[in-house]
Amino acid sequence: MELFITICLVFLYFMFVFFIYKLLWRTQSCYIVAYECYKAPDDMKLDTETCGNLVLRNKNLGVGEYKFLLQAMVNAGIGEETYGPRNVIEGREESPNLSDALSEINDIVFGTLDKLFAKTGVLPSEIDVLVVTISMISSVPSIPARVINRYKMREDVKVFNLSGMGCSASVIAVDLVNHLFQTYKNQFAIVVSSESLSPNWYVGKERSMMLPNILFRIGGCSLLLTNKRGLKHRAILKLNHLVRSHVGSIDEAYGSCTRIEDDQGNCGFFLTKNLPKAAAKAVSMNLRVLVPKMLPLRELIRYSMVTYWRNKSKTSSPESGLNLKSGIDYFCIHPGGRAVIDAMERSLGLNEYDLEPTRMALHRFGNTSAAGLWYVLSYMEAKKRLKQGDRILMISLGAGFKCNNCVWEVMKNLDDVNVWEDCIGRYPLKCTANTSFLEKYSWVNESSH
Repeated sequence: MELFITICLVFLYFMFVFFIYKLLWRTQSCYIVAYECYKAPDDMKLDTETCGNLVLRNKNLGVGEYKFLLQAMVNAGIGEETYGPRNVIEGREESPNLSDALSEINDIVFGTLDKLFAKTGVLPSEIDVLVVTISMISSVPSIPARVINRYKMREDVKVFNLSGMGCSASVIAVDLVNHLFQTYKNQFAIVVSSESLSPNWYVGKERSMMLPNILFRIGGCSLLLTNKRGLKHRAILKLNHLVRSHVGSIDEAYGSCTRIEDDQGNCGFFLTKNLPKAAAKAVSMNLRVLVPKMLPLRELIRYSMVTYWRNKSKTSSPESGLNLKSGIDYFCIHPGGRAVIDAMERSLGLNEYDLEPTRMALHRFGNTSAAGLWYVLSYMEAKKRLKQGDRILMISLGAGFKCNNCVWEVMKNLDDVNVWEDCIGRYPLKCTANTSFLEKYSWVNESSH
C-alpha cells in the first residue's frame, strides 16, 4: 500500500512540474494581424503598347531577339495590367539614378505601411521589431532607418535589414520574427518586403538576361505580426510550422539565378534552364523535413506501407505518393513564372484549382519577388476561399538557391479583397497567354532579317 501511495505521489509531483514548465515556458505563438499589398497607379501599367515601345527603343536588339521576346511575352502568363518602374515607363531605363530607386521604394514601403497602421489602429510607436527585405538596393541611411524616421518609432526598436535574399525573403523575415518572439513576449513586429526594379532593368541583348524584364514587376507588402495572446481574436493567421532549406552547395542550383554583367557591361539577372529543376529539388528537400510536421499520422503510415509494398513488388500506382491535401487545404506558391509553377504542379501532384491563385497573381501583378506570396494569399481571400481552421502551405523560392516553406492556420473566415477589389470579378481566366502581343506584333515572325 505504501509503495502504491509513493508511486502516486511521485507521478503527481512530475505532473505538477510538467504543468508549471508548460505554463512558464510554453512556446510563443506567431500571429499575423493584417497585411497590405501595394498597387501602383494606372499610369505605371506595362500594357502591350508600352512593352512594345520599350523593346523597340533598345537599339541592341535585332529580329532574332524580337522573335524571342514575342514568344516569351505571349507564353509567360503575364497580363496587360502589371506595373513597371516609372523611369522605364518614361524611357530612362538606360540611365537610372538613386532618386528613381528611392522614390519607387518610398511609394511601396510608405504606401503599404500607411494603410496597415490605419487598418489595424496600431501606432508606429508600439512596434518592437522591424524587418525590411529589399534585395537590390543599398542606401545610407538604410531603408529601415527611413521607415523609423518617417514614423518616429521608438529608439529601442529591434531593426533588421535583409538584402540579397531574393524572392524567398519574406518567409525568411517571418522566421526571424518567430525566433525573436520566443525570447521577447508581448511584441509587435513589422515585415516589409519588396524589390527595387528601377536601377536593375536590363538593357542588353542576352536572352537569358532579358527574361527577368518580362517576369518581374513593381509590388510590395507589409505585414503586422504579434505574439500577444490577448490579440489572438484579431489575428487572421497563425504560424504552425516553418522550415528553411538552402541548396547552394549544389553548383547547378547555385548558378540557376545570378546577377551578372554581360559582355557589354550591362548588369542584369541571368536565369538558366536549370531553374525549374533547382526549384523542384529544393522543394523536395524542404518537404522531407516539413511533411512529418504537417501531415496526419494516418497519412504517414499509409505512405510508409504503400512504399514498402511498392518496393517489394516492384510496381507503382497513382496512390503511391504522399497526399499533401490530407493535411493542407490550400497551396500558396511563389508566382515566379510559368515554368516554375508548372514544375510545382508536376512535383506536388496539384490540380488547376490548387494553382489558380498563383497563376492569376502572376497574370495580374507579375513576379513581385518576395511580396508575391501575399498577392497569391490575397487572391484566395478575395475569392472567399479561406475559412477558420483551414491550413495553408506557403512555398517560397529564391536565388542561392533557397526554399523556405511554412504552414499557416486560418484564424477566422477571411474576405478582404485588398488589391483585387477592381478586378477579382474577372478572374479566374481560362487562358493566361497574352495574345495581344501576338496580334499587334505578328510582323516580327514574318521578318527574315
